[in-house]
Amino acid sequence: MAERTSPTGRNLPAFHCQLLIALVLLCSVMGCRGNHNAAAEQEEAVDLQQIKDNGELVVLTLYSSTSYFIYRGQDMGFQYELGEQFAKSLGVKLKIKVAKNIHDLIERLLAGEGDLIAYNLPITKEWKDSLTYCGEEVITHQVIVQRTGGRVKPLKDVTELIGKDVYVKPGKYYERLVNLDKELGGGIHIHKVSNDSITIEDLIMQVSQGKIPYTVADNDVARLNTTYYPNLNIGLSISFDQRASWAVRKDCPQLAEAANKWHEKNMTSPAYTASMKRYFEIGKAIPHSPILSLREGKISHFDHLFKKYAPDINWDWRLLASLAYTESNFDTTAVSWAGAKGLMQLMPATARAMGVPPGKEQNPEESIKAATKYIAATAKSFSKIPQEERINFILASYNSGIGHVFDAMALAEKYGKNKYVWRDNVENFILLKSNEEYFTDPVCKNGYFRGIETYNFVRDITARFEQYKKKIKS
Repeated sequence: MAERTSPTGRNLPAFHCQLLIALVLLCSVMGCRGNHNAAAEQEEAVDLQQIKDNGELVVLTLYSSTSYFIYRGQDMGFQYELGEQFAKSLGVKLKIKVAKNIHDLIERLLAGEGDLIAYNLPITKEWKDSLTYCGEEVITHQVIVQRTGGRVKPLKDVTELIGKDVYVKPGKYYERLVNLDKELGGGIHIHKVSNDSITIEDLIMQVSQGKIPYTVADNDVARLNTTYYPNLNIGLSISFDQRASWAVRKDCPQLAEAANKWHEKNMTSPAYTASMKRYFEIGKAIPHSPILSLREGKISHFDHLFKKYAPDINWDWRLLASLAYTESNFDTTAVSWAGAKGLMQLMPATARAMGVPPGKEQNPEESIKAATKYIAATAKSFSKIPQEERINFILASYNSGIGHVFDAMALAEKYGKNKYVWRDNVENFILLKSNEEYFTDPVCKNGYFRGIETYNFVRDITARFEQYKKKIKS
């Protein structure tokens, strides 16, 4: 075999030749690896672009009164609305996925099932290597919920809890109260409410009604409930502040940056302000006035319209009037916290579906006509139930949306109650729809719901209808 020669004409030993070839191959491999790493980094860097290309932002959250729930067939909740605003700023659609709990939220995010967690996720060291916290950073803490007014002055210091009766659910509220009791040297009368049919929101209502003196809740839940019960005081904190925010995976730095920038701009936007007011400021209790004229036998100025349209649904006109009274206090200009409008408080999508012309949502006749159409459509879903009993299910659906009533019926059947009877049967399970153990049950398809509102809604309307029948001629 002829020996190779160098450019200078000198012969190269075979060993040197092999070494040169190895070096060339090594450089080639390293170059490829470097290109691969660069490509991988580039692929990771386009996390936000991939979302825009897909045209969809997948948001993970939890069912609750402050994050996400379905009301009258529409997606609602403070975190849901912020997620929708963020998605709109990116020019994409929002898709919601609901997890079971905080741990499940994080696991599903890391598994790639969602792009972002839109929930007040506690900022902890445990997840700092896996998550990037972003968006609005809020401070959460636990507060004492107590009444204002009356002879008893609100507590202003935790030491004043000594000798007081505080009713709490098992879990973090109970544990914090036990620790606080130890810090104070004992003396707080702690009552653990283990009945699974009673939720924290039920306890808050009981405080408002004076049935119990104190309970404990997270400040955001407590604040939301002051819009239902304005006689509450939530100023006394009993825990350390906990930082919380949204989160994305570590490999989505551009999405995190976009969430941070959006939050900075969005804090003063009309949309953000409107969402804050809707959930945490606007009072949700409607004041009611007496019958227009008992002497003249008039319930309202719209009696002639109730009499005109009630026969279309085989209702007594006084029952239709009772529904309107509860919904709007006969105020045609009323707009609820959720966006329902007019005499019969129809949600915008429902009004459109029932044929209300644009701009006529507050016209009393259009509102009543559309409401009776909606009632007629709803009644078909309960055709197996006798007419007198069916009215309760229709009223419940009018308030909550039909999906939550179906969930309550499924729960009633599962637990051995009559799913075709409302009073003391299905109504008890609509109450339980605010309890995690029940709204996460496989038979429930519509998640969390503040069932106490629907429970009271049906009872109030039917009780008032009975009063109307006694006082107002048909």
